[in-house]
Amino acid sequence: MREARELLDVPAQGREWNRRRLIIEIMVKSDRQSQLSRRTGLSGGQVSQTIQDLTQEGVVEVDAPGGGRAKGKVRLSRMRGVAVGVDLGFNHTSVVARPVGEPHDRIVVKRDDFGANAGIRRLLPNVLRLVREAVEDTNQGMSDVVSAGLGVPRMVDPRTGRFATPVLPPWEPEDDPAGELTAELGVPVVMDNDANLGALAEQTYTSEEAVEHVVYVKASTGVGIGIVVGSNLVRGQRGMAGEIGHLTIEPNGRMCLCGGRGCLDTVIGAEALLDQVKQSRRGTNRDVPATLTELVLKAHNEDAVCKRVLQDAGRALGFALAQLCNLINPHRIVIGGELAEARSLLLEPCGQELARFALSGSVAPGADFELRTSTLSPHTEAQGALILGLRSRSSK
Repeated sequence: MREARELLDVPAQGREWNRRRLIIEIMVKSDRQSQLSRRTGLSGGQVSQTIQDLTQEGVVEVDAPGGGRAKGKVRLSRMRGVAVGVDLGFNHTSVVARPVGEPHDRIVVKRDDFGANAGIRRLLPNVLRLVREAVEDTNQGMSDVVSAGLGVPRMVDPRTGRFATPVLPPWEPEDDPAGELTAELGVPVVMDNDANLGALAEQTYTSEEAVEHVVYVKASTGVGIGIVVGSNLVRGQRGMAGEIGHLTIEPNGRMCLCGGRGCLDTVIGAEALLDQVKQSRRGTNRDVPATLTELVLKAHNEDAVCKRVLQDAGRALGFALAQLCNLINPHRIVIGGELAEARSLLLEPCGQELARFALSGSVAPGADFELRTSTLSPHTEAQGALILGLRSRSSK
């Protein structure tokens, strides 16, 4: 059986670099040649010729049921090698692992309620354990790991791969989770904001055809968005693009962790929503949800206060997203994170506020606009981290 490392570890430039880039995109997702051309930026002729060469070498295979080879999906031949994606939430860790020759939806998932709030020293051993368990469940070993990506709930400077300033809790300026995981795993680990990676996964894995403008909303402890235009993440100069959680909604509102007042995080972040329910239970601690997940469950069980809290959160989110629609006019907005489990309780009021405050041409019926919850949840961000890790190998 061929080793994926043989294809990824050798230095490459020119045609060899194009070849490796194409192989990596097939590892990310088997696809038609036209879509591989779009995703890699290579011409149709370059893709066609390289696929012919790789087919002759036994590296890839082309499924062509009735539509001809050019329209068939190109997939990797059976091969040793595992790609890993890690999502560090504030209160959870998710790890996905997938043999590079398997379909993108055939992943092994490991999850633990132990996240960044525990501190990096306690967190890393737990992450390594989950990675080891996930890789072993693919029937391969840690020596077969060829790439790894890491999603974190804070801003990441694309120039350095480290946390952007200001470094907000629970992280410290000296924390370098990607660097420490690199030392332990023996492969380069690349890091990005979790909402960015959610957008990357949604744009890559949920449509047969390309969707050019995708916004992914990660709504849990805080709120952030990832923006994909074409196949490119919009990170901004220092990784601060998409920080919608720090968009001012109430100028004289509550103080935010960032030092601002009335940020969206202070209105619909998990702590703010739980506080609203707690205030309604004045004089008693009975039936007060301790987590956002519990709040959502109570709402689905017809708790009047929890339902109203989530509906109001949907309205506040819709107002914020309307401003975004007027700025970038996305094709699709996908809501993920724990808050997305509220489903219609959140989506309906969110859509109403979008219709009220966004330009009608961007969100009205017939505008080719879609608002929905993530179909990859609850592992959307980890899937995006896996993609990030693989694509980082094209520059090595």
